[in-house]
Amino acid sequence: MHRTMASSAETQKTAGAEGSRQWFERAKRVLAGGISSSARATTAGALPHPIYIERGAGSRIWDVDGNEYLDYLLSYGSIILGHGDAGLAVAASAQLDSGTMFGTCNIVEVELAEQLCGMVPSLELVRFANSGSEAMCGAIRAARGHTGKSKILKFEGHYHGWVDVLAVSNRPALAEAGAFEAPNSQAHSRGTPAGVVGDVIICPWNEPAILRAILDRHEGELAAVVAEPIVANNACVMPEPGYLELLREECTRRGIVLIYDEIVTGFRVATGGAQELFGVAPDLSVFSKALGGGLPISAFGGTRRIMDAVAANTVKHGGTYNGNPLCAAAALHTLRVLADNDVRARMNNVGEAIIDGIRRSAADCGVPCVVQGLGTMFQVIFGLTKSPRHYREVLPANTKRYAAFQTALLRSGLHVNSSGLACWFVSAAHDADDVRITIAAIDAAMRSVA
Repeated sequence: MHRTMASSAETQKTAGAEGSRQWFERAKRVLAGGISSSARATTAGALPHPIYIERGAGSRIWDVDGNEYLDYLLSYGSIILGHGDAGLAVAASAQLDSGTMFGTCNIVEVELAEQLCGMVPSLELVRFANSGSEAMCGAIRAARGHTGKSKILKFEGHYHGWVDVLAVSNRPALAEAGAFEAPNSQAHSRGTPAGVVGDVIICPWNEPAILRAILDRHEGELAAVVAEPIVANNACVMPEPGYLELLREECTRRGIVLIYDEIVTGFRVATGGAQELFGVAPDLSVFSKALGGGLPISAFGGTRRIMDAVAANTVKHGGTYNGNPLCAAAALHTLRVLADNDVRARMNNVGEAIIDGIRRSAADCGVPCVVQGLGTMFQVIFGLTKSPRHYREVLPANTKRYAAFQTALLRSGLHVNSSGLACWFVSAAHDADDVRITIAAIDAAMRSVA
């Protein structure tokens, strides 16, 4: 499958990835760091440079050196239908013939909003944007505008985008994190204003007593509580039974807006996202990734009582590219496909088979690890023997062993997330033959790190 797969890491460095190396050298002369996103700064396994992908089809991608991979990164979960989906191509092509955008209202954005509200019952009104970070900014502004308050409670280790408004305590070092019962608010990056960081209150995930104590301590100050229902960017940590219900009850009782970050989980874990899966509705939701099927689009929305201020333009929200018909057409096609229960069942079956394969292989090789998540998004965490409940229980994970595992998978033709704490994703294009190839590669990789 991996046509130019090398017999050793050293050979691959010098022969199997020469084209990627040359492109990276060229990129560094004009792109800051040679990349367009900090997430791409990580190396591709043993390689000291990124892999440059040239094309994709279905469940597979090819790099500039002709190497073929089964893709489980899927643009961080965005390519949910698979690469080059024929129906999406038809929808986008038809819109291209009519124009990409006009900076005006258009029919497709209305149809897409209707589809969204039909799939997610908590959505009564929505607004479109272009990235998850943008949509999250819109939701936070809507919550602040509705309540008249400024402070936001977020959970340690949850990721809501790179922008200042919530890029706080995403992955703090333990020395910086502070007391478990009252975590520090730690800026994710230099250049973040102290005043912004001070408006973000940090709480550990899945800890009811600590949550109540922090809410009591900041009574009357909080505009919103924001959470990833499944912590996609830190080991796919699941909510404990009853925890989302507790969030809902506390926010309702205290007049706080509950926001779900469904940028990753939306339309992936269930037709109506994690809120459908767990049966607990937020006041506002944010969607992106799978929504566009690979084109840049996002949305935020929720109840009329909150979104009416956005509708009335007393809470401002704008953007030239918002709801542009090209991306909206791709999103509309994607959501209509994902509304098919058979499509969703096939994705889940593929993912569950791979999860079972990882667990069996680890047990056979005597490698301690935990695999957690769901069929369409999951992660393997080496060095742990039970599922972590929150960020600090993830920190002891053996990320060096994961890096070696990921490198071995890459050499076998599997493209997975290089981060030991982020998710693998499955698309509608992955099939039983892919599962067979994947499990064989996992077995070989697991033996190599045992």
